[in-house]
Amino acid sequence: MITKQDKNAVRKKRHGRVRAKLSGTAARPRLNVYRSNQHIYAQVIDDTNSVTLVSASTLDKELNLESAGNVAAAQKVGELVAKRAIEKGVKTVVFDRGGYLYHGRVKALADAAREAGLEF
Repeated sequence: MITKQDKNAVRKKRHGRVRAKLSGTAARPRLNVYRSNQHIYAQVIDDTNSVTLVSASTLDKELNLESAGNVAAAQKVGELVAKRAIEKGVKTVVFDRGGYLYHGRVKALADAAREAGLEF
């Protein structure tokens, strides 16, 4: 009997495999992305000290977005998280796509963060 797996459970397994190989340090923290149906969230995390250095999401008031679940919103979040990270003195990061495919909103966020000055 074949059981249908939950999409999110498959994503979490994929994310676990990725996380086993990469980790954020104080010198090079991890840029983590979480994507829900309506919003996208990004965090810059130092895993050695277990501290979130910077975060941004489509819920931030300063972005005043009309629609939060599209590529344009993801680009703005990428720019905002990069700007905040650079203000904290973080230039290089390790990109953690969270088990999602590098496509669509995740790719838009990553490209916008790169253009805004983050290196990964």
